[in-house]
Amino acid sequence: MNPNQTVEDESHPSITAASRRIQCLSLHLTPLPPSQPSPQLNMLTCAKAANKLEVDKVSLSTYMRGKNRDIQEKIIEFFESRPDLQTPVGVSMNEHRELCMRQLVALVREAKIKPFRYVVDDPAKYFAITEAIGSIDVSLGIKLGVQFSLWGGSVLNLGTEKHRDKYFDGIDNLDYPGCFAMTELHHGSNVQGLQTTATFDPVTDEFIIDTPNDGAIKWWIGNAAVHGKFATVFAKLILPTHDSKKVSDMGVHAFIVPIRDLNTLQTLPGIEIHDCGHKVGLNGVDNGALRFRSVRIPRDNLLNRFGDVSQDGKYTSSLPTINKRFAAMLGELVGGRVGLAYASVGFLKISVTIAVRYSLLRQQFGPPEQPEVSILDYQSQQHKLMPMLASSYAFHFATQYLVQKYSEMKKMHDEQLVADVHALSAGLKAYVTSYTAKSLRTCREACGGHGYAAVNRFGSLRNDHDIFQTFEGDNTVLMQQVAADLLKQYKDKFQGGTLSVTWNYLRESMNTYLSQPNPIIARWESADHLRDPKFQLDAFRYRTSRLLQSVAAWLRKHSKTLGTFGAWNRCLNHLLLLAESHTESVILAKFIEAVHNCPDARSRAALKLVCDLYALDHIWNDIGTYRNVDYVAPNKAKAIHKLTEYLCFQVRNIAGELVDGFDLPASVTRAPIAMQSEAYAQYTHHIGF
Repeated sequence: MNPNQTVEDESHPSITAASRRIQCLSLHLTPLPPSQPSPQLNMLTCAKAANKLEVDKVSLSTYMRGKNRDIQEKIIEFFESRPDLQTPVGVSMNEHRELCMRQLVALVREAKIKPFRYVVDDPAKYFAITEAIGSIDVSLGIKLGVQFSLWGGSVLNLGTEKHRDKYFDGIDNLDYPGCFAMTELHHGSNVQGLQTTATFDPVTDEFIIDTPNDGAIKWWIGNAAVHGKFATVFAKLILPTHDSKKVSDMGVHAFIVPIRDLNTLQTLPGIEIHDCGHKVGLNGVDNGALRFRSVRIPRDNLLNRFGDVSQDGKYTSSLPTINKRFAAMLGELVGGRVGLAYASVGFLKISVTIAVRYSLLRQQFGPPEQPEVSILDYQSQQHKLMPMLASSYAFHFATQYLVQKYSEMKKMHDEQLVADVHALSAGLKAYVTSYTAKSLRTCREACGGHGYAAVNRFGSLRNDHDIFQTFEGDNTVLMQQVAADLLKQYKDKFQGGTLSVTWNYLRESMNTYLSQPNPIIARWESADHLRDPKFQLDAFRYRTSRLLQSVAAWLRKHSKTLGTFGAWNRCLNHLLLLAESHTESVILAKFIEAVHNCPDARSRAALKLVCDLYALDHIWNDIGTYRNVDYVAPNKAKAIHKLTEYLCFQVRNIAGELVDGFDLPASVTRAPIAMQSEAYAQYTHHIGF
């Protein structure tokens, strides 16, 4: 079926309603060519594959995996060779915790892979390691992140040379397992509202760490319940003064606090540690709660990159205000968000791979007197999974870009780049993790009852991933940060300011928005036009610019009667939609760029097809917005819908090759329902046949 023909022949009198119906039904069911019945379940090929693209899976996977392929393969091979380090289905919480610690120790001391060395110097390599580790066991990936990115990263990014000299080797070789104690029972997202205090005592040259009330107990602290020996504790720095107030609150700072004896692992005096217990997922991570009762630590344990205290109690900082110091501190901790966005794409790839392979294998119903057909030949299954497959590719390239910008930020320490990465990581972390969480459920449903078996992984993937929407920043809060930054950029634009890199497109698209849509272009409906990257990206950016201008107007209006906070709350859903739209624009821009840069022609053609589906599916899903302002005329909207269906069908034809392009080892997907001809043998053997 040719998309142009479908669009143009609609009004031709010789095309009857019956023939149009036949065309439509051909996308629902496609009979297989006659074949000999086989006792084994084999990969099925769609009969309407005459126009199927030829995909070079090796070239595609090489382009996708990039330069850190070798170390990922080394990690996978190491754990495949060690059955004693593989996580069994149904493992208990306590056994899982100890297994995760053994896995981490084996990775560092036996496989000789030292992730900590790359946290600052080569973030791309570090995130590649965490992706591979997370595919082995998500709990292990999170435990690794707590040790090296959070605890270790806080020492490297917030401390100075004396801290690196003292703690680097111990963190690197796991002699110093540690925690990141920021979240409190009453404060998570509002870090500036933390209540734990660190009061300086000039007589003893020490800080006194205190938990003033139950709400200030450090909560959900990874590594705290069992294995942690140190904690980076975030607390208000309180200095004595000689005025009537007697003390001065200098804002939230970070302190290294020993919590267990290095040799006996006994809890140290003044420290109370409680186990947070069994969780929905990630039960290999020992989350705990920490209370401090007048715990004294040396003055040198203040991580003093952005603010320091002298022996006589004087405070010095290169940054003039509490807010600037706080922003600088959080800016250095953005790596956690980058890592979660990157890791979430890994979840999506695994779940899509399992669901697509199962859908290619599974046969149900078919035309009379003919073999049953693959369930991926049903249009409904294609519409569930093919846009999701396209999103997996889109998110892959977007998070690669994020890692690249983060790596540049760590090397350059440019203030504008820090702000850009902060907003970009907030948007991608929130958007990708939310999408993946919904997709995990859809993939499970797409695999029917077999998807409900624990051995087929959807349950553990869903449960382990669910918290990704909350930690390292609640997704709703992060999207508000993106919206706030967009509004700041919007204000700066009209004041002659310079736009940051990610927002450069606003300069052109806002000018386009202020003029009416071109009535001629609004009616163009050819496939070549609709598949033009310029049309697709312009449409995404037009929507973002329209939302930005309208929410700015509503905020101005409501702030006159409700004040700033009330106006923001009144427009909150609009603001979240703006942030989502902007993030989608960034994702599409990076996908288009990746297609253009692909060196292999066949892989480039496959990626172009997938990119077109990603773009047009999003435009169609929000077609009401474009119709309301006549950006798209009715005939064009209809053409977009038909072309989207056609692209979905074409992506289905190469779906097997596309999931192979992720190059996920069998031990990673390891779902019996996705193991081709051995599927039922593996599956039935698992339950005792």
